[in-house]
Amino acid sequence: MATIQDVAKLAGLSRTTVSRVINRHPYVTDEKKRLVMNAMEELNYVPNSSARRLRKQQTETIAVYVPRITNPFFSQMVEVMGNYASERGYQLILCQTSYSRNQEINYLELLKTKQVDGLILTSIENEWSNIEPYMNYGPIMLCNEYNDRAQVPTVYLDQIEGGYIGTRHLIEQGHTRIAYCSGDNHASRVASDRYKGYKKALEEAGIVPSEEWILTNAYSINDGKRVFSDIAKMNERPTAVFTGSDEVAAGIWKEALNQKWNIPNDLAIIGFDDQPVADLIGLTTIRQPIEKMAQQAMGQMIDIIQHKLPSKKKEIKLDFELIKRRST
Repeated sequence: MATIQDVAKLAGLSRTTVSRVINRHPYVTDEKKRLVMNAMEELNYVPNSSARRLRKQQTETIAVYVPRITNPFFSQMVEVMGNYASERGYQLILCQTSYSRNQEINYLELLKTKQVDGLILTSIENEWSNIEPYMNYGPIMLCNEYNDRAQVPTVYLDQIEGGYIGTRHLIEQGHTRIAYCSGDNHASRVASDRYKGYKKALEEAGIVPSEEWILTNAYSINDGKRVFSDIAKMNERPTAVFTGSDEVAAGIWKEALNQKWNIPNDLAIIGFDDQPVADLIGLTTIRQPIEKMAQQAMGQMIDIIQHKLPSKKKEIKLDFELIKRRST
């Protein structure tokens, strides 16, 4: 079995240089990298990653927490993060919390037991005071979710703005009876701020929404179908609905068509995220720059781990974009 010394001899380089190439040291010329890689291939040499990680006292693994992987927003985010991490020599562990506080705390033990080098939270189920103690065991950062008490790097969008521009667009289209649909307006800062944006736009227009128009616990296409059924039964039906996701919006649209409603004449619909399904069916939506969010977050986390940087408050705020299509 070939050793690192054999690789160095065949490449005509020192063992130290070969080690630097294997460990992806930044200050190695492309020519030396080529010589080492060629020698490794010729000798069928495979570095012992476990031993390397033990020496470095790092797992080269980053955990990413999502509430629900079947949500296209989170699945796309995880895919981008995983690809970016791989390019920089790291691997990703996906932890699905299923909106469970206990599950989230259980996964935080991965950091405490040194099974991962860092955590990226895309949503928060617990109070920050319950998460904060785990910062003693390694870096934690937020992506998508945000919290004023969290003194950690955060990549986010101002969800008040997102809720505002979506609702304002419906008002500009002449609607005054606008329903609002989301997962849970109180569980996370993302959801509560988006709802604040909705209310802000209505207040500016002098519109007082009916409590009946506020619909929650909607996360999926099937939930969207249920939401439409609720809307159809209302005495004072809304003429438009702002949803917290393209998935839910697609479900509303599907059931509306089943009931022979015309979109947007009978009901205008606006989604959130700009997933592929939105473009496919012609759904007006609020685009979030998912790829940019994911790359920024993973890049920040890897830099913190590699350079042993202190975990402190650093906000990276990105922008929304209203994408107008035929549903409004």
